[in-house]
Amino acid sequence: MAILRTIVKKLIPTSVFRRIEPFGHLVEAMIMTARYGYPARKLRIIGVTGTNGKTTTSFMIHRMLHEAGIKVGLLTTVAYGIGADIVPTKEHITTAQSGVLQRRLRDYARAGVEWVVVETSSHSLAQHRIWGIPYEVGVLTNITVDHLDYHGTFERYVEAKRQLFKITNRHGLKFGVVNADNPSAEKFISTVDNHTTYGLRAGDLRAKSVVLSSDGSRYKATVGDDMYKMLVRIPGEFNVYNSLAAVAVGRKLGLTVSQIEKGIAALEGVEGRMNTIDEGQNFKVIIDFASTPDAFTNFFESIRPLTKGTLITVFGSAGRRDESKRPLQGSIAAQYADIVILTEEDDRDVDGMKILEEIAAGARKAGKKDGVDLFLIPRREEAIGFAMTYAKNGNDVVTLLGKGHEKTIERADGEYEWNEAQVAREALQALLSLSKKKAKKR
Repeated sequence: MAILRTIVKKLIPTSVFRRIEPFGHLVEAMIMTARYGYPARKLRIIGVTGTNGKTTTSFMIHRMLHEAGIKVGLLTTVAYGIGADIVPTKEHITTAQSGVLQRRLRDYARAGVEWVVVETSSHSLAQHRIWGIPYEVGVLTNITVDHLDYHGTFERYVEAKRQLFKITNRHGLKFGVVNADNPSAEKFISTVDNHTTYGLRAGDLRAKSVVLSSDGSRYKATVGDDMYKMLVRIPGEFNVYNSLAAVAVGRKLGLTVSQIEKGIAALEGVEGRMNTIDEGQNFKVIIDFASTPDAFTNFFESIRPLTKGTLITVFGSAGRRDESKRPLQGSIAAQYADIVILTEEDDRDVDGMKILEEIAAGARKAGKKDGVDLFLIPRREEAIGFAMTYAKNGNDVVTLLGKGHEKTIERADGEYEWNEAQVAREALQALLSLSKKKAKKR
């Protein structure tokens, strides 16, 4: 199917292909669902969608249910599996193609899984790749401008996300969980009859007395007469939101206060999401998957107040993806970071320097100057190594954004193996080795 789709795409104009593409995916989904015996009918499905936070929220819900003794499966951008047996995904895609998706659901059903948490992208919804999956619970983390290269307009993007709630409103629990602080909340609330909302400023379920630190957050969540004392081990205010969504799901599924509190506290991290790399250096290195303007704002607003020294950031923007976000990424990073280093992030067959110049335009407009606090280094390994040399003491922070958990990097001549954490560790080891040699010469 994938080969046929590629051939058709090359033979017809892009505008025509985008109109007919969803129907091809729909047929494929119907065939694959039938081939694997309609597996989702034997499972109960929780779908998590949104611009940012989908993966972490999915992991939180999964871990909470697992800790409560429920046999639960997970399907996300980062990993998939059952219970504690979670393995990394190889696909460069949030929601797997229908064949892979249905096969994994079949395996879960055969293993006796009760609930499955499925991270569900706007592309998979718009293309009908999730046809045949009867979602009972739909979760919206947030929605901001993204993927306009595919959807065309923000309105179409929102409508694609709403499809999850329309499906949810037809099956089982028929329950929606919506971030009330998001401007588009009402469009989702009105889509599903049975719902709950959450937030820091609005919502049925509200976070209060929030204390943020570099190690995570603590807060009290209140809804009606109930109160939860929450510990979230992943830093950032945005992860307070993600955990609130998980709390709302836990409540609907009948978990106790203790099960919800302990379940979310048990999750120590998600690969590629606010991960700290420590090789004995005297400064902090953080890896995060942030790649949208909203994710950048959330990330930097969490990191900047906790950085007493120099904040150094390394990132790029993917080729053949939304070009409009590039100057925004540059501008946001320039406003928060002291040193901005631009590099590749899956350039694919697009001129890498062209991408970097588009990001740099936003950074320059925000006041950054080439060779002073703005650097364009096309090769990502070199950019990461260069960033480490700018950190001088324990108050400094180096952030590596955009690749996160991904295990390949796409260049003009194909895919190469990639491990952001390993590249960072090797750069730190080289830096520490050089420092030791210099110390001996003294």
